[in-house]
Amino acid sequence: MTKPDISRNASRKLTLRGAAALRKRKVRGAAALLAASASIVLSTAAAQPLQEEGQAILKDRKIGYALTHKYWAVYETEGAKTECPQGFNDGPREQFKKLYGDGKKRSIVEAQLKREGEQWHPTTEPESFKFLEAQGNTSYGLNLDGRIGPEDFLSPEGEKGIDNQLYRVIGCIGHYRTMGTINHFENLFMRSYDDARIVIELTEVDDLKNDDAVVVTTYRGSDGLLQDATGEGFIPGGTQRIDLRWGKEYVSQLKGKIVDGVLTTEPADRVMLPWGVTFGTSGHHIFRGFQLSLKLDPQAAEGLMAGYVDVKAFNHHLNTSWSTHHHSYGQLSSPSQYKAMMRLADGYPDPKTGKNTAISSAVRVKFTQVYVRQPEQRELVSKK
Repeated sequence: MTKPDISRNASRKLTLRGAAALRKRKVRGAAALLAASASIVLSTAAAQPLQEEGQAILKDRKIGYALTHKYWAVYETEGAKTECPQGFNDGPREQFKKLYGDGKKRSIVEAQLKREGEQWHPTTEPESFKFLEAQGNTSYGLNLDGRIGPEDFLSPEGEKGIDNQLYRVIGCIGHYRTMGTINHFENLFMRSYDDARIVIELTEVDDLKNDDAVVVTTYRGSDGLLQDATGEGFIPGGTQRIDLRWGKEYVSQLKGKIVDGVLTTEPADRVMLPWGVTFGTSGHHIFRGFQLSLKLDPQAAEGLMAGYVDVKAFNHHLNTSWSTHHHSYGQLSSPSQYKAMMRLADGYPDPKTGKNTAISSAVRVKFTQVYVRQPEQRELVSKK
């Protein structure tokens, strides 16, 4: 029997012990280094007063927000029993059947093209269809004219004098309801295409809780939004490059103030906002007497955009962004809607005819905080 090599085993044990000791020394050294680093961090933090969360996000007295959700403000009750007791309005297909479904033979020009022509060249002539306006006295919106009138609404919080005549028009059109097609596609494509990005930047801000004078500038952004893992939420802290080349018409400045964390702005005479809908359509809406009312925090903003939306521009946007086929998804008749908007228009009369050209409206909105990046100023220099 061969005797074991004691000296070799002993040497192996000593080697293993040495390696273990070396590992222990390394662990102790790393722990000591971490402890020292933590001590430095804690002592530094203790030496410097912590900033308020809202102030920490402000940079050069500025903060930006990008729009993530928008819905034309429709106050809804269960089963629509209050606002739409007679049901919802008919759409293009239902109206076409009523007009031309009598069995009489007609040419395409006499039927389909005639109806399409009325969509692109609408009139205020009465129709044979009964248009169902939203009922009730409650609506989202703002007091745009500073008065309390007989046609005004109460807000859900009980504020009097709310101006939102557009709600009477669209409240009983399925397209604009919570689960309506317009809401789905407008938000889907707004998030997918950068030419529909609405960005606001607050400047001259000293405090996000209370500040008696701030400036709000509207822009069109050029970058996508940072979505969370669900695809429904949005992460603050992204960057938005501002389009000042092709998006100059979307730049407007508003004066405002912040009270108890709520931003309100003074009416701006004319504001144009990018409003793309389907597959990259580059539409826009024009608001007169435009105002904002937004609850602010360092990561997001939520509230209302409101103003008198230009009726002709609204109708043009609708027809150039959506085909009659798409209108049918939510029973939206463009000719009928136009007639109702003109009938209920309550602002900015035409100087020649005296007829109102705009209708009070409100949009429920959500924003996420972003860092606004202005384009670099480049000066072209020619060489002789």
